Amino acid sequence: DDNSSTSFLPIQNAPIDKKAKNPWVPITLILGASFIFTQFYDIQFTKKSNSTSTDATVNTGSTINSKSSVDTTNIQNEVLTVDGVVLPIKWGDIGKKMIDSGVIDEDKFRQLFGETISVDQEKLLTGVWTDEVILNQENSRFFLDVLWAFGLGNKNPILTEGEMTNEQYGGAGNFASTGGWTLANGDAMDHYSMHTFVTLTSEQQELVDQVSRGIFRPCCGNSTHFPDCNHGMAMLGLLQLLSANGATKDEMFETALGVNSLWFPQTYIDLAMYFQEQGQDWKDVDPATVLGQEYSSAQGYQATRAKIQSLPKPQSSGGGCGA
Repeated sequence: DDNSSTSFLPIQNAPIDKKAKNPWVPITLILGASFIFTQFYDIQFTKKSNSTSTDATVNTGSTINSKSSVDTTNIQNEVLTVDGVVLPIKWGDIGKKMIDSGVIDEDKFRQLFGETISVDQEKLLTGVWTDEVILNQENSRFFLDVLWAFGLGNKNPILTEGEMTNEQYGGAGNFASTGGWTLANGDAMDHYSMHTFVTLTSEQQELVDQVSRGIFRPCCGNSTHFPDCNHGMAMLGLLQLLSANGATKDEMFETALGVNSLWFPQTYIDLAMYFQEQGQDWKDVDPATVLGQEYSSAQGYQATRAKIQSLPKPQSSGGGCGA
């Protein structure tokens, strides 16, 4: 096969082993395998030359397991709103700034997305966007990658002082969110917390720090405060944008739940079914509760899923946590 179109595919959710074995590789593989077993997406793998890692591109669209003993249509419509999630932020020329800084290499980005970039996405990437910013099922992958780049590149103490810099992990460059970002001009670590796309006040930064510790993702057991994979880094980027635009704590959790639901649709449809069985409609569930470790971490989600009475036996379909 011609690998020219896939040579820049970002690596999604496995630590990058550069010089020494990373102790978190087996843990990540175990959690990833467990997560794959319950998510239902189309996935393509391409071999990365001179590397022990595997690149993956995952369709995070609307491939949903609907073969359950109950009608999940209403639940699915509640979780995956047709109109998408309005992000209460001003985008402006952030896309252009990221290209100018090099954290996004425009040629590599276009090579990855090909002709799938819409007119609106083109403007978000290279122009000045003054309209509402809406994340939906159709553009969720695009926003995952641009927010990933933003979270990686924007200066923030969470990146320079948080878990990512713990010496036991061999440096911040050994994670999928850093070593796996292959769409930069140069090495991803050349851009790690190096650019000022937005500047937060001390109060805004404190809010990001607090909320990021309470948002987990079902591909691993880490919070957004430890953004070791693409979804974590993208969520960190989103939280910074939300805080910079004056969002409250509750608004940040509410927006994050809507976005996570579009990035992990089967997970949150399952969780909505669980809460319905407990007598609580999805619209009445506290976003901060759902996004917490008990439900949204890999371990929490698996434990909760096992309690859902109306789910069918898991299918052995391929899938995973990626862009």
